[in-house]
Amino acid sequence: MSNPTADWEIVGDRFYRKVKLYDAVFDQDLELENYIVAGAPYGGAIALFRDTDKLHNYRGTQPAKSSIDIYSYAGKLIRRINWDKGAIRGLGWSEDERLLVIAEDGTVRCYNDLQGDFTQFSLGFGAERHKVKACRFWASGFVAILANNHLIAIASYGEPRPKLLAVPPEEEVHSWAVISPAHTLSRSVEVLVAIGQTIYVVDSSDTEDRVLPNGPFKYISVSPNGLYVTLYTEDGMVWVITSDFQNKIGEYESKARTPPRDVQWCGNDAVVLAWEDEVHLIGPNGASLKYYFDGWIHLIPDLDGIRLITNDVCEFLQKVPDCTEDVFKLGSDSPASVLLDAVDQLEKKSPKADENIRLIRSNLPDAVGTCVQAAGQEFNVHWQKQLLKAASFGKSILDLYSSDDFVDTCETLRILNAVRDYKIGLPISYDQYRRLTPERLVQRLIDRHDYLLAVRLSEYLRLPTNKVYVHWASQKVRNSTENEDIIANTVVNKLNDKSAISFEIVARAAYDEGRSHLATQLLNHEIRAGKQVPLLLAMEEPEIALDKALESGDTDLVFFVLLQLKKKLPLASFFRLLTNRPIATAIVEASAHGQDQELLKDLYYQDDRRLDGANLLFSEALNQTAPPTRIDKLKLAVKLLGDSRDPTSTLYSRSYTEAQALIRVQASLDQDLDAHYSGLSLNETLLRLMKTGYGKRAVKIQSDFKVPEKTWWWLRLRGLVAKRDWGEIEEVSKQRRSPIGWEPFYNEVLGAGNQKLAGLFVAKCAALSAQERSEMWVKCGMTVKAGEELMKAKDVNGLEELREKANGAEVAEIQRMIAQFRSRR
Repeated sequence: MSNPTADWEIVGDRFYRKVKLYDAVFDQDLELENYIVAGAPYGGAIALFRDTDKLHNYRGTQPAKSSIDIYSYAGKLIRRINWDKGAIRGLGWSEDERLLVIAEDGTVRCYNDLQGDFTQFSLGFGAERHKVKACRFWASGFVAILANNHLIAIASYGEPRPKLLAVPPEEEVHSWAVISPAHTLSRSVEVLVAIGQTIYVVDSSDTEDRVLPNGPFKYISVSPNGLYVTLYTEDGMVWVITSDFQNKIGEYESKARTPPRDVQWCGNDAVVLAWEDEVHLIGPNGASLKYYFDGWIHLIPDLDGIRLITNDVCEFLQKVPDCTEDVFKLGSDSPASVLLDAVDQLEKKSPKADENIRLIRSNLPDAVGTCVQAAGQEFNVHWQKQLLKAASFGKSILDLYSSDDFVDTCETLRILNAVRDYKIGLPISYDQYRRLTPERLVQRLIDRHDYLLAVRLSEYLRLPTNKVYVHWASQKVRNSTENEDIIANTVVNKLNDKSAISFEIVARAAYDEGRSHLATQLLNHEIRAGKQVPLLLAMEEPEIALDKALESGDTDLVFFVLLQLKKKLPLASFFRLLTNRPIATAIVEASAHGQDQELLKDLYYQDDRRLDGANLLFSEALNQTAPPTRIDKLKLAVKLLGDSRDPTSTLYSRSYTEAQALIRVQASLDQDLDAHYSGLSLNETLLRLMKTGYGKRAVKIQSDFKVPEKTWWWLRLRGLVAKRDWGEIEEVSKQRRSPIGWEPFYNEVLGAGNQKLAGLFVAKCAALSAQERSEMWVKCGMTVKAGEELMKAKDVNGLEELREKANGAEVAEIQRMIAQFRSRR
């Protein structure tokens, strides 16, 4: 096995290494120099689009269709996306591997996976008129520059809201770059624009001239952490300054006659200049290193390094990690290096292994930790194993050592080695994997249709596998040419024993492909009605949707379905759906009562519920103010009840007829008496007439409406008392009988404060006991009369109690009664 430091080069006081990831990447026929190349972060996919501004080799009469080709870093074609929107001015990737394509006319397409499905929006702000010149991207957004130097920012791909930034001067833009919101104090994107001899910093509200000398600057590049900026001048000088333009970190003279094609950062510590087949790596303090290639080179920067792509090879250039340098650096005597050598000696069965362990015994925990870290940073499987073997050997000697980091690294390396395989083509580093997260790595495998590896990784990492199976099933129903029943059986058999599977997603995919029958079959296996119902509605299966909602027992869901169906269906079809579904009918009825009276009328008519319909008309009549309108409503109610088979309909019909008569009478009273009687009940009308002295009219109405005698007497009594017509009440007291008895007269008159008149009715209350009549006399203030009542009843005890309540001469009179009663005994 070759020395791990064979590909190391020193730049200043730091080592850099160029790791070969894949070879024979692209066919030699692919003219890589004629393509725009954009790579997704964290070892994601590569997008290639033929640059329309460059001349191409003649390829005969075959039509040249524009397409965006998506490859893995190993050169495997993942997808070819047809492009029909003209020249592309921006090609980039989001952090979650969504491809962003910006056309010259400002149209933006966001491809959410690697299979061609996209969402589209427009930049606006005159982009279609002035045209887009170029774009710069960051993890979650991008900035487009127009031909008139206007800058339009998109801060989020999920909710794209184009925003026009402050306007820089309208001179020629030599170069420009963006600082992402995560690395600015304002937390909004800032744009560095090289115009004339200086650089302008543009944000959402202001354009600031940094007044830099030595321009114009042909290239601007910002470091991944946003702290440093690289400037390439017209005379071939490279400046590295802080992003606040306060300090100059270093400079480098390229001595090149032509400007580089690209300038990018390699991590946060070095800058890379690329010409056609030559690369300069510039480290701190102006130290540099040159690499030469056989073909055209493209730079794809990443979190901790930069990938170099040619037709023949894909390599990863990065600063050698500190832990790796600590272990492998030539002549290193670090504990980790000694531990690695001890393992080598142990394999040779040399006693020197024991000597090495004794030398580093006090630093053995640190040595083990460094070996574990170095193993994670290695791309070579052999050296991964050697470093882990050294760590395992070291920790076996220690009495106490936590193996968590060792186990995690072993687990991570198994994953990284699996996805780095050329068949997968995800050359992700350890640091990139930590930033990406395992869940998003699995999603990348799903997007590439590497389902088997995605399932195995999910199971290995103890992650849910349902997303993998659902995506596989969705693609199966989209692309399979088999019979729909066979497809349904295949999918159901595969997913039935899996947990948390959403058949609704698979069914929706089938429906989107025009396979409604297959979608219906799959939906039958969805256990959540809340997921079934919306899709069934979209599929125009109203009966099934309503039945599923009713089976769920969720009234909110049933109401949602009914609301959607009412909007979509003709009224007759909607009511037919309610037939034989009493719960749905009850929900419609309850909802319509307060919101849609017309719907309620139609429902009652459709169901031949004449009594309910008449009652609804009666309610409407009560809410009307104009008497003619009220009468019309009541006539309709009577007409509706005409053919009803309900035995109670006759009673209701008579009541509605009487209500019409009452409304007419009240309208006449309103007009004749200049008072408001409309809206009162019959009893209230009679009572008001009695109170206001229109007794004769009240008698006539009582006769016309056949008001019961007891009711009439009660109304008459209360009216006379309210009117304080004591003479009329006294005349009434002379009558022999009262239908309501005489006690109500006593109570009402006494309540009105007329004790004397109330006393006239005490003697008439013959049905009451002497004691009760005695109490009534007392309330009228006639204590002696109360005593006489008790005397008749021979209630001496009652007389004695009454004596206690008496005052003045009444006491003597009561005492006389008591004495008289006792003398008789």
